[in-house]
Amino acid sequence: MILASSLMLQSDQIRVCQVGYLPQETKFAMVVAMTGQSAVIKDARTDKAVGTFPVGFAVSDPSTGDLVRPVDFSAVKTPGAYYLEIEGVGKSYTFRIAKDVFAPVYRIAMRSYLGQRCGVDVSMAPDFPEYNYKACHLADAEFHASSGKTGTRKCVGGWHDAGDFGRYIVNCGITMGTLLWTYELYEPKIRGIGLALPDSKKGVPDILTEIKWNLDWMLTMQDDDGGVWHKATTANFPGFILPVDDKAPMLIVGTGTAPYKNTTATGDFAAVCAIASRVYRRFDRGYSDKCLASAERAWSWLAQNPSVRYGRNPQGINTGGYGDSNTADEVLWAAAELYRTTGKKLYHDYFLANYKKWTPTVDGAKAQGWPELANMAMYTYALSGRKDVDPKAVEAIRADSIKAADDIVERVQGNAYRIPLKVDEYYWGSNAVVANYAMMLFIARKFQDKPSYLNGAMDMVHYLFGRNTFNTSYVTHVGSKYAMNPHHRPSAADKVTKPWPGLIVGGPNADRRTSPPPARQWQDVAASYTTNETAINWNAPLVFVLAGSL
Repeated sequence: MILASSLMLQSDQIRVCQVGYLPQETKFAMVVAMTGQSAVIKDARTDKAVGTFPVGFAVSDPSTGDLVRPVDFSAVKTPGAYYLEIEGVGKSYTFRIAKDVFAPVYRIAMRSYLGQRCGVDVSMAPDFPEYNYKACHLADAEFHASSGKTGTRKCVGGWHDAGDFGRYIVNCGITMGTLLWTYELYEPKIRGIGLALPDSKKGVPDILTEIKWNLDWMLTMQDDDGGVWHKATTANFPGFILPVDDKAPMLIVGTGTAPYKNTTATGDFAAVCAIASRVYRRFDRGYSDKCLASAERAWSWLAQNPSVRYGRNPQGINTGGYGDSNTADEVLWAAAELYRTTGKKLYHDYFLANYKKWTPTVDGAKAQGWPELANMAMYTYALSGRKDVDPKAVEAIRADSIKAADDIVERVQGNAYRIPLKVDEYYWGSNAVVANYAMMLFIARKFQDKPSYLNGAMDMVHYLFGRNTFNTSYVTHVGSKYAMNPHHRPSAADKVTKPWPGLIVGGPNADRRTSPPPARQWQDVAASYTTNETAINWNAPLVFVLAGSL
């Protein structure tokens, strides 16, 4: 016999987190149908009702143009698989409630970096053996004229930055900082989660093995004087081909004028290497020392070159620019991380002399990202645990962080889809902005563990996994209905219909100023790089937040 409820069709008018919910958090579904006054939560295995909940009044959402009716089913806490059903409308996708509901998603999101490896045979087996390619970009890189040098340099390894095959120091900065912090802050939760890496090492957490693959490449980009070149790319973006088929020369690119390296890349490098030195200390003292020496040489270069910018690409180079007009935040972050790692007065004095240039020190109206790293500097100073920290500085950062978190939560609770994005924040990579705001709430929990911070952060995760205007998970292979056509060359070039797993796409990007509304400007089309590209810095805050949820 077929149960009557199983005949009811799944409806795109009922939007839930397609992964699930933690038992103790607030749980909402969003309904855009104007019919139906109550929603029934049913056990997905038995189709038996476990609770009935009212469908709320419609709220207009200017970012999507939707009229959204919330269903609060927070009272359902028992672990299991469920769906939501509204008579005359249909039923939602199935979701789970469990304490570890996000553990598999953390793993797939972190394993996405394995799929971005450059310079080695790549296979996503055993989980996804159909995704693989042979080692790429093995030849020595050539110094481009903009680098100030001639000849070649061994520059193999690292992660492909995004949908293309370039490797960019600046974008590695926020990516690596976030991932290393993930380990530092949530080590007890993630140390035992295996990633099935080909180079796993006994006694070393897999997350650190994966991070080291990119860090080893970053170390090749430092010049003898301590400065760091901007990027290693081909002159132009390749077509939609596999990495191994990209045969154009790899070029080391600089600013084009002396000193050829730049402050943003060198500051990011110094900060990352300083974090790495303290993280890898217990596993490989020699490598830790190497990272610290590299960070301190980078700092010496920064002291002489505090404001060298990478503006436009040099002539003949047409790959990602990552230009940044403000270098002060990268230098501040480098000082904070070096102080936290070494305790040296030199770095401490610099931080204390400069951090007040940001007022407030942490602002809830702006999430961190590759062009703006002041939050990273402030957070690491306040969390350093060093005995000689300035108590006034720590208190100011803590207070500002809590105020920022409260502001973010207020926007979440006032938004129909329970996210903090303002109408003007639907720009390139808006999904990463959501994830970075969630990261800010998780860090604020280290200062004051308010339940609203966890609930607000998880609301943002729910948005990314399908509780949005498209009823679609923005992370490949996560959820029942997910982005299928990312702007990601391996996904487009292989013969597999589905995309490579664990990649978050950029999301809505209001590059059209009129209609449709900003949050509806997303296309699940491979050619739409402005809305559907993937990038290592977008996956990083997602990994961080998922680790925090475990």
